[in-house]
Amino acid sequence: MKTGITKGDSPARHNLWRNCFLGIRFKLSFALVACWLGALGSVTTVAALARMTEASPTVRIRVNNYTQASPLMLAKAEREAGRILGEAGLRVVWLDCPITHLESVHVQQNLCLEALQAPDIVLRVLLEPTHNRFQDTVYGFAVLPIVASVYFNHALRTGKRDNADFEVPIILGCVIAHEVGHLLLGSNSHSASGVMQPLWERKQLRQAMMGVLLFTKEQSERIQAEAERRSSVEAVGLKDQRAGGFHQPVSAE
Repeated sequence: MKTGITKGDSPARHNLWRNCFLGIRFKLSFALVACWLGALGSVTTVAALARMTEASPTVRIRVNNYTQASPLMLAKAEREAGRILGEAGLRVVWLDCPITHLESVHVQQNLCLEALQAPDIVLRVLLEPTHNRFQDTVYGFAVLPIVASVYFNHALRTGKRDNADFEVPIILGCVIAHEVGHLLLGSNSHSASGVMQPLWERKQLRQAMMGVLLFTKEQSERIQAEAERRSSVEAVGLKDQRAGGFHQPVSAE
C-alpha cells in the first residue's frame, strides 16, 4: 500500500495521516515498554518471593506411613500441609521414610537413618485412634516436642461420607498441619478459629476445601519464632561439635 502524497492530497490531509501514523507508532512503543516493565516487575516479584522462601525458617518432617495410603495420596496431603504451613511463614522439607528395610540401607545413603536434629519433626500416619493420654482429637495427636500422629482412616471416612475421594488428601493435609502446629505452638494451643480449632464440623471442612483453614496471624508469628529457635539450637550444637564439645541430638521413640 502506498502512503505518499497523491496529486489530489492536500498538505492538511497529509499532516493528518502523518499524525495518525505517529500516534499509532507511539502507542505501540508505549505498549512494548509497558510489557517490558511488566515482565521486569514479574521477574523482580519472583526473585523477591524466592528470597522470602529462602529466608523463611525451615523444619524437616520425616514421614512414617503405617497405613494403606498410597504415596500419591500422601504426597498430595504433604503438599496441602506444606501450603498451610507456608502461609504461616514456614518452609517445610518432607522426607518420606519407609518403615521396613531401613537397616539394609547405608546410613550415608539415607537421611531417614540420620540422628534427629532440633528442627526435625517425626510424622506418623496411623490407621485408627488409640486410647492414650496424648489424645488430641479424633484426627490425631502430638507428643511434644517432635512427634505428631494423624489418623488416615478418619480422614478417609470423612471424605467418603460426601462421596468425594478428592477431599481425603486435603483433609489429611489440614490434619497434618494441625498436629505439626501443636508441636511448634506448644501445649494448649487450640484456638477458636483457623486450623487449630479442636472440633471440625461442616463449616471447618468447607473452609478446608476452600483452602482458607489456616493459622492465625499470631499463631504464624509464634510458629516462625519456634522454628527459628530450633534452628539456632542446631547451629549452636554444630558449633560445639566443631569446637570439640558434645551435643546430644534430639531423639524419639
